[in-house]
Amino acid sequence: MPYKKKYLPLIIGVAVAAGIFIGGKLDFSDTPDKLFSKNSKKDKLNRLIDYIEYDYVDDINTDSIVDVTVNGILENLDPHSVYIPKEDMQSVAENMKGDFVGIGISFYPYRDSIAVIRAIEDGPSDKAGIKGGDRIIMADGDTLFGNRLNDGQLVNKLKGPLNSKVNLKVFRKGQSKLLNFTVKRSHIPIKSVDAVYMLTSKLGYIKINRFAETTYKEFKVGLDKLLGLGATEIVLDLRDNPGGFLGIAEQIVDEFLEDDKLILFTKNKRGSIEKSFATDKGDFENGKLYVLINENSASASEIVAGALQDNDKGTIIGRRSYGKGLVQREMDLGDGSVVRLTVSRYYTPTGRSIQRPYNKGNKDYYDEYFTRMDSGELLDPEKIQVADSLKFKTPKGKTVYGGGGIIPDVFVPIDNSMQNETLTFLQRRGFIGYFIFETLEKNRKIYGDISRQDFIDVFEVPEKMVYDFQEYLNKRTESKLTFVAYHEEVKQYLKATLADQLYGTGAFEEVLNKSDIMIEEVVELSQGKK
Repeated sequence: MPYKKKYLPLIIGVAVAAGIFIGGKLDFSDTPDKLFSKNSKKDKLNRLIDYIEYDYVDDINTDSIVDVTVNGILENLDPHSVYIPKEDMQSVAENMKGDFVGIGISFYPYRDSIAVIRAIEDGPSDKAGIKGGDRIIMADGDTLFGNRLNDGQLVNKLKGPLNSKVNLKVFRKGQSKLLNFTVKRSHIPIKSVDAVYMLTSKLGYIKINRFAETTYKEFKVGLDKLLGLGATEIVLDLRDNPGGFLGIAEQIVDEFLEDDKLILFTKNKRGSIEKSFATDKGDFENGKLYVLINENSASASEIVAGALQDNDKGTIIGRRSYGKGLVQREMDLGDGSVVRLTVSRYYTPTGRSIQRPYNKGNKDYYDEYFTRMDSGELLDPEKIQVADSLKFKTPKGKTVYGGGGIIPDVFVPIDNSMQNETLTFLQRRGFIGYFIFETLEKNRKIYGDISRQDFIDVFEVPEKMVYDFQEYLNKRTESKLTFVAYHEEVKQYLKATLADQLYGTGAFEEVLNKSDIMIEEVVELSQGKK
């Protein structure tokens, strides 16, 4: 499984459109005879494609024409009605399903071989004894080194049917011979809960990166763990979460709301309304709750924040959320491709639609982050534009607004030091991860006696590592980079990535949260300092 690159994006943009899988029925208002008559608009497109395929002077891939046509049609609808070609469906489905069948490693092609960054905890490779730093040289007799294989081909050689076995030959530094491992493929989770730990003796923290099929189960395990550790207050971190399954968001909200509280309602073009209510299964209905959001929290994240805010449950902290209030349904196009078509709008319990306008086209819609930045609203809550006509009241009399995202109860400005464009670029391109892996390769053993918690709380990245990283980059990029202006931030990212490769799930977030101003705000609120 390719190495997961972690970063804090300035804008999620189109990725948000891929965050929604929502059920529902789609009814066409036209009758079948009209839809399929010779004079229908549909027949017109079919005829044009047939003319091109059979009579056009040059050979043309008509599949590509169809793809262009579908995308062209959807661009005239809304920004979240999207087309997914069949070649992309497997990875998209795996991402939202929450697992895949494989051997359970994080890796990247290093020089001419597969370098294991880390074996996933309790996964088949971990159980077989494969470790970070190992090189997988062969799989079932097939050579996996050299420059002839791309990432996709490597993944395909390591994947296979559930419970099938693969025989691996592995090079391990310090061993004179190749090691032999037999690994039984199994379901490998794609985690949607990034971190679960205690911020203080009473304040628990859970970070969710998307709402996939497995998210509620992961969340519930995390919540139970925190309650077992004595948590009486919970921080639910939904920053940079683009959304996902509506039903999963409802299940999570249900853990916090009392019986029969309205979670949300949806309305389609014919005015049909469907309401969702909390049940009696909530395990944290009485504790204090804090929900973190930012400009990249979208869709299902906004459902959670809006449902809690409108029911006067907890405190919403951060910056105005993305503003996506449209509901998609996935429909099969018959050739393995699908379209996710917007079929309704959702509304928060007070009746708010938080969908922002998209009448000026997709480019303006996705560029709104820069509009917010230029207006100053990411630094000053007074710059957030609200309309009195979209003012609503919660049951306890708190004023909330519709029309474009969830406005937090407590505003925290953007931390420009941790949103630095250079850091974002370095994370996105994997430079930090690659550098840390190569650093560990030189002497991985020096970290062997450092416990996870001691590393997070005590370990300091040496100054030399920062300068080595700068030199590493200058050899691989055209720009000559220096970190004078954000030296400490680079150290923090290097430490977080080092923690991730050494200790796995949650370590990255625990390190970064040590200097996160929004986390600091929550802790102060919890301690009654504000």
